[in-house]
Amino acid sequence: MLRDLEHPGQLFQHLGPNWYATVMGTAIVANAGATLPLHIAGLHTFAICVWAFSLLLLVLVLTARGIHLVRHRNQARAHLFDPAVAPFYGCPPMALLAVGAGTALVGKSVLGTNAALAIDWVLWGAGTVLGLLVAVALPYLMITKHDLAPGTTTTTLLLPIVAPMVSAATGPFLIPHLPPGQPRETMLLGCYAMFGLSLLATMVILPGVWSRLIYHKVGPLLMTPTLWLVLGPLGQSTTAVNSLGDSCCGATDKRLEDGLQVFAVIYGVPVMGFAFLWLALAAAVTLQAFLNHMPFAMTWWSFTFPVGTCVTGIAGLARHTGLKVYIWLAVLLYLLLLATWLITATRTLLGVLRGTLFLPPHMAQAHRDHP
Repeated sequence: MLRDLEHPGQLFQHLGPNWYATVMGTAIVANAGATLPLHIAGLHTFAICVWAFSLLLLVLVLTARGIHLVRHRNQARAHLFDPAVAPFYGCPPMALLAVGAGTALVGKSVLGTNAALAIDWVLWGAGTVLGLLVAVALPYLMITKHDLAPGTTTTTLLLPIVAPMVSAATGPFLIPHLPPGQPRETMLLGCYAMFGLSLLATMVILPGVWSRLIYHKVGPLLMTPTLWLVLGPLGQSTTAVNSLGDSCCGATDKRLEDGLQVFAVIYGVPVMGFAFLWLALAAAVTLQAFLNHMPFAMTWWSFTFPVGTCVTGIAGLARHTGLKVYIWLAVLLYLLLLATWLITATRTLLGVLRGTLFLPPHMAQAHRDHP
């Protein structure tokens, strides 16, 4: 166990913010399972177990990162000013929000409604504040501090600006529990504001991502899974408009309610169409990478959360359209999510036990080249 570490201090020294992806990728399995528009025996129990595991993971990663920030401040500062690592600071707020949503969806079966809502309020509030901070701070660092060259826009730059979209998608769970009138409408329109913030920022970044892929290709094999990150804002935005459409009843006037529910379908259908185009493209490139012996890395967690957001987005369209094709698409994507989560979680556990995932970047690369 941990046999590849030279000394115990390495356990936390290089523990970056990307570790929160393990929490996100696990929580979305529970959340997507809870929102599937099809009754499957045992699925609710399975979702509860996965949610509980994601809550445990959140506590462990928060503790480990806390130790990292206290004991290795210089390394933490280096991560913040490293343009390859800094975008992953978008993961902590999304981890908080994903676990909070799972608590509201399935955790209430264990904790009770009042306790579950209290936890969700805390996690949603913390995740939203942190997500908005990151959405401003990371682009600021890119503009003023990071040394970036033309043609270096990668999909990881989406991470800092997707967190507000996750807030917009998970906030609707809390709207019905606010007092009627101004509080509910403020929360509703605040979520739509975060939806717009994240959506427009995504539209700014995606052309740069496409240009880089066309002219500079994907890059190292280890970065191939990050292509799947594009699915995140697509699936999460569709989830947001459908969830907000469900929660707008009683939060605003009837005319606006009808318009928001129609908007959920008008927006969600074409966006999920593009999501399937990108899914096919990312799958083809990933298959080629596997044929070229792509080694395991933490980037594999990119296969989980983005796919999960597509499941919840399609589930929302199934609710609002009643089309069976959306039900079966959601189920098929959920099976893909389960497969990628099981494989990635298993490989991560092996890497933790061997200590390879805690090694400095140069040693980790040497280990991958000569396992």
